[in-house]
Amino acid sequence: MTPAVASLVALLVAILLSMVSRLNVGVLSIAFAWLIGVYVAGWKPEQVAAGFPTTLFLTLAGVGLLFALADANGTLERLTQRAVRAAGGNVRALPLMFFALAFAISSVGPGAIASVALLIPLAMPICTRAGVSRFLTSLMVANGANAGNLSPVSSVGIIANMKMAEAGIGGHAGKVWFANLVAHAVVSLVAYAVLIRRPPAPTVVASATPPDVAGFDARHWFTLAVIGAWIIGVVALKLNVGMAAFGAAVLLVVAGRGDEGSAMKKVPWGVIVMVCGVTVLIAVLDETGGMELFSSMLARLAEPPTINGVIAFVTGLISTWSSTSGVVLPAFLPAVPSLVAKVGGGDPLAVALSINIGSALVDVSPLSTLGALCVSTVGDLRESRLLFKALLIWGLSMSVVGAVVSQLLSGVLARS
Repeated sequence: MTPAVASLVALLVAILLSMVSRLNVGVLSIAFAWLIGVYVAGWKPEQVAAGFPTTLFLTLAGVGLLFALADANGTLERLTQRAVRAAGGNVRALPLMFFALAFAISSVGPGAIASVALLIPLAMPICTRAGVSRFLTSLMVANGANAGNLSPVSSVGIIANMKMAEAGIGGHAGKVWFANLVAHAVVSLVAYAVLIRRPPAPTVVASATPPDVAGFDARHWFTLAVIGAWIIGVVALKLNVGMAAFGAAVLLVVAGRGDEGSAMKKVPWGVIVMVCGVTVLIAVLDETGGMELFSSMLARLAEPPTINGVIAFVTGLISTWSSTSGVVLPAFLPAVPSLVAKVGGGDPLAVALSINIGSALVDVSPLSTLGALCVSTVGDLRESRLLFKALLIWGLSMSVVGAVVSQLLSGVLARS
């Protein structure tokens, strides 16, 4: 078996195991990269280690630590509570408000998983008491968070933009964010229009009463000021995202406004290891020629007029069970130029946007983290099973919807 074939098989096995097991695919990917690089390709271990994405690791760790501090000291929770109170008594506005709130929180840095984890425990009991279905609540919170997940300062947005830059199609952070927002907004508004008109389900007493709105103290205002300064520094002064986030985190700890020990436990180290580990295997795949082989195989499924829809469908199916940020984006985005060349046409930027959209729209599946977080907030076993089934059907159907949306929108957005 050639190194190219071995590396491609290893990636496919890693993706498969990420779908059917709880094993961190990043750990598995590093092990595969070592075995193939050293014992198949004949490299030295240092050559394999050179594929570790140091810059990406520092970025993800820095951003994760900064927002873990803001979460641990109660700042993000208070922001969420204020927004909940702002909806007043308008029941029909609640799902839209939670979509907007999830989008805003996700966009400024924490990303979709942290935003859903923060919001859904509040959104579910509030909306259930108001007669809004759990299904609609889950869709609006999860899609809202995903709509902001590819912002230039969020961890997943950083991954997408860095991988696109590696493929020679960087410099489109605004379009990456906007295209993802449009796709999720369109899907969510359709769901809202259909589901909000149905008679509300009987009100169920939630297992936990949403907490009263807590006031901001000096600690929270200081945290908001530091995060605001970090965002301005990244956007306006072009500071390094990760390094600046570490600086902001240190400032919070030194000023006594954040507990480093508690925050370290909240940093998503597993996700960081997963993303960086898969990147190591992707580096081996690229160096051994496996990426070129993969592109040739994928190109047979598409033609220039249909490439956007086909790639969105394929990545959507994989992402239904697998990790968007840890598996799909690192595996597919670097292959875009080669794929376009082998198909014989297509806009590389449009194909990349299709990968982003197709892999993200399915993330409300309960087999993915966002859907699982939503299901976990329902205490009643029967109701939780119903929600699981509804989200699973929705997630699988989004692979088709994502293909259609990408086929219709990606080319237009790429040219705009």
